[in-house]
Amino acid sequence: MENRQEILNRNWNRVVEEVAEAATSVGRDSGSVTIIGVTKYVDIETTRGIVLAGCHELGESRPQSLWEKGTEPSIREAGNVHWHMIGHLQRNKVRRTLPLVDLIHSVDSDRLVSQIDQDAQAIEQTAQVLLEVNVTSDTSKTGVLPEHLARLLDFTLQTKHVIVRGIMGMASLDGDPLQARRDFATIRELRDQLAIQFSMELPILSMGMSGDFKEAIAEGSTMVRIGSLLFEGLSS
Repeated sequence: MENRQEILNRNWNRVVEEVAEAATSVGRDSGSVTIIGVTKYVDIETTRGIVLAGCHELGESRPQSLWEKGTEPSIREAGNVHWHMIGHLQRNKVRRTLPLVDLIHSVDSDRLVSQIDQDAQAIEQTAQVLLEVNVTSDTSKTGVLPEHLARLLDFTLQTKHVIVRGIMGMASLDGDPLQARRDFATIRELRDQLAIQFSMELPILSMGMSGDFKEAIAEGSTMVRIGSLLFEGLSS
């Protein structure tokens, strides 16, 4: 019977293989997609285990969880971890979050941009961010509407301590694979339009989760956020 670490190792290796296959199947390099291991539903021990398995890019959607795990010695000792903030970030939690993260995926308002810029300046840091866009009709999703995305980018470019690296978005919650591809294609097209309009590179497309990462990769995703697939088979 497999122990916890053996299950995590197997799951990680399987996800790596499936992501590589999804990339090569559409003519992309097998290493062109970064896997973000989403640890929001697992404890510190399991988080440490997935790092030991080989996943060194981790994502959390709650700042408090990121603070806890990002400063946990046992996780730090397991490997060189890069943390990603992938969920809604309240302005009063920015200052404590910034020193721990490499990339914030979920920037969707002028007020949040201003807070990040202010707090980054205070701690003498530059913040790397993605602008989150909502291309679906799901009211539960965060993200700026497509028609406001260019204005948000323009606003962010006026700051001194915030650097936009790309775009993040999700597919419709109740959509099928074809709808997912359409949603991801829309996000990619928005990114391409912005790159042209502002004469800049926006290399990161954070699109796709456990249930739709193959569709996202087919439409150009460079970062996929994988949670449940990494922790299948673990007892609760």
